[in-house]
Amino acid sequence: MSDDDAPMITGYTTGVFDMFHAGHLNLLRRARAECDRLIVGVTVDEIVRERKHKSPIVPFAERVQIVEAIRYVDEVVAQRDMNKFGMWEKLRFDRIFVGDDWRGTPEWSEYERQFGGVGVDIVYFPYTQGTSSTKLTALLDDRLADG
Repeated sequence: MSDDDAPMITGYTTGVFDMFHAGHLNLLRRARAECDRLIVGVTVDEIVRERKHKSPIVPFAERVQIVEAIRYVDEVVAQRDMNKFGMWEKLRFDRIFVGDDWRGTPEWSEYERQFGGVGVDIVYFPYTQGTSSTKLTALLDDRLADG
């Protein structure tokens, strides 16, 4: 993406990245194509339990190792709360990448206002249909129940 005269663009995205799958890879690949440097926030186990009312299958430290190993990722940080603007205050990224299923929600409408005030672009990507960690977990639960 880099042009010698253009300023470096830093991007940011977040996720749980439990049971890493093609949807995760698509998000990271697409995000990296839209910036020069990609920082990824991996959600800590405590936040997953609080928000999703379940524990991740893959522990936080291992999820960080997996995401760090992806060639599209330049840096991994812990997402210890859900405040994306607070993370911008720490990291000062230029673009934030999120699934389009969040577009128009009260939370992201407020982020659009906040980020617009500091010149950060929100890039909405289409949600990858088919595979999700929730579906994979349900499939495993079904198979374990069947014995």
